[in-house]
Amino acid sequence: MSDPQPSSTAPTDGRAGGDDEERAVRDIADVAAVEVVTSAAVHLMSAAAVKCGLAEDAEEGGHLDLGEARVLITALAGLVTAAAPEIGDQHARALRDGLRSLQLAFREASPFPDAPGAGPGEKWTGPVR
Repeated sequence: MSDPQPSSTAPTDGRAGGDDEERAVRDIADVAAVEVVTSAAVHLMSAAAVKCGLAEDAEEGGHLDLGEARVLITALAGLVTAAAPEIGDQHARALRDGLRSLQLAFREASPFPDAPGAGPGEKWTGPVR
């Protein structure tokens, strides 16, 4: 009879998931900042698109929520505006195009469109027409 050997996934520092945490930190450390920023922007875009009613099942009427869409688009506009000088023109241009499309979709979906310059994110991007 031999003593069981500790598992390689057992935490060594007393915290649950120690090895998994270390592996996650190493994985994040290997990702370029531009990828993290664009990934966050894509998540915001996707969520905003759904909230603007642009999902495939939008005709079924379950996802339109312009209040939530406004928050997501404004957050996206702030992120894109702040990050643009750091992530380079190629990435920033694609994000700006997606943002503008969402702003226009929001305006179209709104029963009472905002005045030019008062729509979601327009504080950061200027009026969208």
